[in-house]
Amino acid sequence: MSHLFQTYSRWNINIKKAKGTIAEDENGKTYLDFVQGIAVCNLGHCPDAVADAIKKQLDDVWHVSNLFKNDLQEKVAEQLTNHSTGDLVFFCNSGAEANEAAVKLARKYTQKTKIITFKQSFHGRTYAGMAATGQEKIKHGFGPMLTGFHYLPYNEPEAFQTLSGQDDIAAVMLETIQGEGGVIPADREFLQEVQAFCREKQALLIVDEVQTGIGRTGKAFGYEHGGLSPDIITVAKGLGSGFPVGAVIGKKELSEAFSPGSHGTTFGGNMLAMAAANATLNIIFEKSFLEEVSAKGEFLQKELKEKLQFPCIKEIRGKGLIAGIECEAPVQPLIEDLQKDGLLVLPAGLNVIRLLPPLSVAKNEISEAVEKLNRVFAHHSSVKQ
Repeated sequence: MSHLFQTYSRWNINIKKAKGTIAEDENGKTYLDFVQGIAVCNLGHCPDAVADAIKKQLDDVWHVSNLFKNDLQEKVAEQLTNHSTGDLVFFCNSGAEANEAAVKLARKYTQKTKIITFKQSFHGRTYAGMAATGQEKIKHGFGPMLTGFHYLPYNEPEAFQTLSGQDDIAAVMLETIQGEGGVIPADREFLQEVQAFCREKQALLIVDEVQTGIGRTGKAFGYEHGGLSPDIITVAKGLGSGFPVGAVIGKKELSEAFSPGSHGTTFGGNMLAMAAANATLNIIFEKSFLEEVSAKGEFLQKELKEKLQFPCIKEIRGKGLIAGIECEAPVQPLIEDLQKDGLLVLPAGLNVIRLLPPLSVAKNEISEAVEKLNRVFAHHSSVKQ
């Protein structure tokens, strides 16, 4: 009997050891891991530079309080602001916390309450996160949601015409690639329309980079591909190489809304998390590293589209090292067979296989993963015939 709440439909795999792209279960079976904690271990499992930084910090100090100065927080904040449109950072523990803080910051700064998000979006499982999410299935059974959220169709610029007479909008919140919603990249035209709308309505632009940030798309942040200048950026997942950490990055004019006592966290920005984040960003934010990610992302898309030629596949899409394979039917049987063949991948909804290799993945590992996908798709296609 398990003593855990059964909030997850867990796979029957117990990972006991992992390094880089390879994970090993309790039976000694190895897997090519294209899950990486759901886009968390961007440098692969247990990267040496991050491990060394955490070990060193363990011998100094783990946690004090945010009532004290924290030089490590300043270092990580400087890295985040130097590579984004933001000027100031608030550290927390997760993407959901970051999005919760972003909603609070937008409402307090604008003194307006309505926030526009998009259908099929995902912004976390706190009450503000659920309310912002454009998927009813995650809200079922939890009673009334936080009010003030309005959902538009994603990738449809003309949808903003329905809001032309409304001036009480605090912010528009979006993902530049909807990850949980099916790995759906935003069109540049759509992103530009969102930004123009925000400027017209004097609303803030919030970009949720929890899954696409920290190098995942081949740039420091996914919004860079769309030519955006967000007022608020939320990050987490890849920021700490597996150590729990999140952040809100905002423009300097927002500082008046987050004054002393307006928001807080006990554990956010603690010394161990900052040591992990600083070491992670030292590597990922290097120009040459991001250029390699971009090149490997193009290689991944090319391999998938050239090698996976099956009628059951509707579309292959993505950017950088996040890819989605949309199928005609539910993908869970494919995912289970891929696990048997030593490849770990994720669903993104019922019909999409999601690939999230580490940014440090080698091209031959990408080719190996595509070969495993080809083998499993071929098997399922032959069985159906």
